[in-house]
Amino acid sequence: MITAGIDMGSKTIKVVILKDGEIIGKSIELAGFESREAAEKAFAGALEAAGIAQGDIEKTTATGAGRKNAPYTEHEVTEVGSDARGVRELYPNARTVLDVGAEEGRAIRTTDEGKVLDFALNEKCAAGAGAFTESMSRALEVPIEELGPLSLQSDASIPMNAQCAVFAESEVVTLVHAKTPKQDIARAVHDAIASRIVSLARKVGFEPDVVLIGGVAYNTGFVDSLERALETKIIIPEDPEFVGAYGAAIIAAEGL
Repeated sequence: MITAGIDMGSKTIKVVILKDGEIIGKSIELAGFESREAAEKAFAGALEAAGIAQGDIEKTTATGAGRKNAPYTEHEVTEVGSDARGVRELYPNARTVLDVGAEEGRAIRTTDEGKVLDFALNEKCAAGAGAFTESMSRALEVPIEELGPLSLQSDASIPMNAQCAVFAESEVVTLVHAKTPKQDIARAVHDAIASRIVSLARKVGFEPDVVLIGGVAYNTGFVDSLERALETKIIIPEDPEFVGAYGAAIIAAEGL
């Protein structure tokens, strides 16, 4: 049995192809302005990696914010549903899923069977999402890939009160003018994002094990801030941004 999952994210499109439950191909593309074309390109890349033709795939399920615009799909599933199913397959003991992507953050609590028990979404302007770190890295004039490691050099605690990226950027500029070390500001940025995600986790009633997925899981500074705020070790999959697509592919197989 060969199935596929397409995660139509706001920034990137991810595709995972499964054969009898095993990943045989995956691909990622920037969504850009033409997300459907990007999805077709990602799908082609995953097919090439798997060494199969499109006709070999028996069913495809789409997830993500742009799932209604996904090509080749017969079925859709919410991000919450695909996240929960993907994490359940990878970590059967996990009960809390934190998904932090470019534009949105979410916390999900699951049952022992991996069903969604409760979830909460970040609804504030850019707070608790990857776009926030991108804005702050520009304000600090630090490459985004260096922002996380930079924050690990600090042990300062500087509160950031702004909920919107625009006002938070003003806070960062004020801190820069006050000669605050960049590593301390970087840590404050990650602490601010983590606090928003933790509030979501507490809202759904988080419990171990806690799994972090989404592109922001690659940010070591954010992971450090999140672990300190939750006072627990966070589990991060090998490919955290593909978990949603992986879950969608599993759901496709289960629907056959």
